[in-house]
Amino acid sequence: MSTFVPSGKDISRKWYVVDASGQTLGRLASKAAMVLCGKTNPKYVPYIDMGDHVIVINAEKVRLTGLKEQTKLYRRYTGFPGGLREESFTRLIKRRPEKVLEEAIKGMLPKSKLGRQMGTKLKVYRGDKHPHTAQKPVAL
Repeated sequence: MSTFVPSGKDISRKWYVVDASGQTLGRLASKAAMVLCGKTNPKYVPYIDMGDHVIVINAEKVRLTGLKEQTKLYRRYTGFPGGLREESFTRLIKRRPEKVLEEAIKGMLPKSKLGRQMGTKLKVYRGDKHPHTAQKPVAL
């Protein structure tokens, strides 16, 4: 008997849809990251992208616990001297709620070429509609 080693031909990707309304940001992000990495797949190997596609809807209805809603900051750097920009969670969730979830989920993926490839299978939408009905996504 030999050990089964999967290759790229053995991968069959599924589509999952997650409703973010009323869910906590970190808990939702960790579940989505596990599916994107493929760790829910019994044939998981760390060196192949075995993950499935994840669609997150109602991104603007995600919530934070405690005082994080007032204190959480998102930082980015423009590349110019003195170009550090900060934005609060409350302002970013009004302006671009998709960005909040994308940063949380992609921050839990590996920091490598493989992790960036896993991040491309994430789709985040503001409302409850998405253009991926042809893929027949299943609720996660």
